Amino acid sequence: MARKGHRPSKAPAGRPRFWGKHAVGAALANPERTVRKILGTREALAGFDLPADVPVTYAEAADLARLVPGDAPHQGVVIEVEPLEDMWLADLLEHGKDDNRPLVILDGVTDPHNVGAIMRSAAAFDALGIITPDRNAPPESGTIARAASGALESVPWIRVVNLARALEEIAAAGFWRIGLTGHATQTLSEAMGTQRVAIVLGAEGEGMRQNTEQHCDELAKLPISEKVESLNVSNAAAIALYAITTR
Repeated sequence: MARKGHRPSKAPAGRPRFWGKHAVGAALANPERTVRKILGTREALAGFDLPADVPVTYAEAADLARLVPGDAPHQGVVIEVEPLEDMWLADLLEHGKDDNRPLVILDGVTDPHNVGAIMRSAAAFDALGIITPDRNAPPESGTIARAASGALESVPWIRVVNLARALEEIAAAGFWRIGLTGHATQTLSEAMGTQRVAIVLGAEGEGMRQNTEQHCDELAKLPISEKVESLNVSNAAAIALYAITTR
């Protein structure tokens, strides 16, 4: 039977490498995550409960450094994993139909550090999930896993082919879609009321695409000082999620 609703995107090919104790520990503890290889120093791996069915290679720290980008702090452990299985937006909305958790929608946020940091904030404030377009969004990576500090394994991440159609599906599920933009005339607290909120954030500099703005119910801004033009998108997401959680 054909699946109804907005379908997920096709998962990217290739196996990501994760590094660092938080990202690796969370991946090993996630029953939905398939780990293919474990590499690390004997000292670092002694702190993990290693699965018996995954090959382990002991290596020196200098050898591990060649497996990760630049000066990435691998902390003595690197793993190779399969990307998590894609989720359907309809399944996420059904899962959260009886609660008031917010959704986070990212339009054109391509920096993996920002996506990871936003994921960490989403976990901290118990967001229902994060939604990004299939294109103009980074794939799973060690950089995202490191910045998310374990949240990549716990926060549902939905990749959609058409963000505008996804926003329509989100509205039909009862969410009030608020786009954050500096040119809005009202603040977030004035816009969100008591409804279930889907907060929409665009790329730094360019902001949301016009079609994305048109699929928001309201536009709002954060009441920041005139001393700065804007906030980093990950900082804006954290502040918005705090405001929604504590309203």
